Amino acid sequence: MPRPRRRLVSTCIGTVTAGLLATGAALSAPDEEPSRTSDVAMGAYLDFGPPGVARIPSLSRWLGGKEIRVGHTYLPGDVWGGIEGNVGFLADWAAWRRARADRLFVLNVPMQARNESRIPDRQVAQLIRAGANGEHDQHFRRLAERLVNLGVPDTVIVLGWEMNGTTYTHRCGPDPQNWKAYWKRVVNTMRAVPGQKFKFDFAPNRGTDAIGWTACYPGDDWVDIVGMDSYDQAPGRNFDEQITQPYGLQQHVDFAKAHGKEISYPEWGLFRNGDNPEYVRRMLKWIEQHKPLYHTITDYCPHGVWQCKANPESSRVFREALTPDLPGPVIPTPVVPTPVVPTPVVPTPVVPTPQIPTPQIPTPAVPTPQIPTPAVPSPEVPVPVPSPEVPTPVPGPVEPTPAEPTPVVPKPDVSVPPVVPPLPSPQVPVPPVFPPVPSPAISVPPPVPPKPTPSPLVPKPQPPKPQPNNSNQWCVPLNFGEWLSKLVGNQAVCFDLKWGKDSWVWPF
Repeated sequence: MPRPRRRLVSTCIGTVTAGLLATGAALSAPDEEPSRTSDVAMGAYLDFGPPGVARIPSLSRWLGGKEIRVGHTYLPGDVWGGIEGNVGFLADWAAWRRARADRLFVLNVPMQARNESRIPDRQVAQLIRAGANGEHDQHFRRLAERLVNLGVPDTVIVLGWEMNGTTYTHRCGPDPQNWKAYWKRVVNTMRAVPGQKFKFDFAPNRGTDAIGWTACYPGDDWVDIVGMDSYDQAPGRNFDEQITQPYGLQQHVDFAKAHGKEISYPEWGLFRNGDNPEYVRRMLKWIEQHKPLYHTITDYCPHGVWQCKANPESSRVFREALTPDLPGPVIPTPVVPTPVVPTPVVPTPVVPTPQIPTPQIPTPAVPTPQIPTPAVPSPEVPVPVPSPEVPTPVPGPVEPTPAEPTPVVPKPDVSVPPVVPPLPSPQVPVPPVFPPVPSPAISVPPPVPPKPTPSPLVPKPQPPKPQPNNSNQWCVPLNFGEWLSKLVGNQAVCFDLKWGKDSWVWPF
């Protein structure tokens, strides 16, 4: 970071020359205005501690709501404890960074203690060799652990910034080869800490200064961003010369592109040429054209545009260029009433829907076969009939009694019933088919013919034998009852009677 005392002009001729340069720069024609909707992350160095964090919202309001996405501060380089991150304000910046995912926290880290003590080159060379041999590794390991523990493992580390100049103890000129070895050792040490996602920004001064900055470049494997600090000062009498000079703005862009690196402008602002709005306009245009990862203006006097009231014209240009475009007033569009044209109502003809009758499928009547039930006669208990009184004959000579025939009971003739043929299955008429309703197939099982039940054979009643006329035989009919008589028929008991004088029976 430049100091007001750097490169001060000590002669009157130098002062006059600087004034002429400033006048020429102010009179030069401006380039095309930069875009007012740049999406490049921007910020400003406002203070190293909590005041710098607190001023960010005020700067955003001053810029009409422009989002400040970059927070930028420096670790003190007086003692190793400061380089290790043992400072309270680091927690404030870490909290600001964690509040939004799209923010960047940029931290300038010295590579040597007593970093601004004007140590001679011979002693600087000894310190560089000590660092290349690993004597300072523990300091950078502690810093990396501190940043990871604070929740900012993706911090952009601007390590050993402006190494091509003469101001800082961590300068490269006294021993470039060991300086590059020292850079690599610091990067390897910090990357070895678990959880880190650091990006290392190699940021020399614009121009040659004490040594061409490409001689200090440590290599692509140890650099993530190629930055440049560029103030409005020599070398370069105007902005065009700042672009084209050796190790100037154009060579910086070309070098980063050749090595596949993003670019940045960690520090830029006014300096030797006073309030120079042309420089501010051209620098903002350059930034918009080349799209660096981020840029931060150094905003304190004599470099600043917001906190330094000595640069009102540059402040105006800066503010106009970065204030987002605000939407203009909304002009209401006059409402012209649209005439309502009545739409004639055309009646929709009602087309009757044809009624399609549902086909009725008749259910076939299956006749039930009538099976006659045989009438079984109930058996009747025969009522005893009193025997007829037979007159006692007058005793006479005993004649042999003729043998009385035993009535033969005829056995019932059981006849085999005739075989009844099975009833024919009724022919079920098939109903007509009405598409699209299919006719159900009705299957009628054939009736099961009943088993014939044999009818009992009822014997016909036998007429009683006729009584012979003028016979000596007297027959008395026997009554066995209706049921038994049907089985055995009509029977009678006959007696032979002899009529005469020798008979003891008196004839009637």
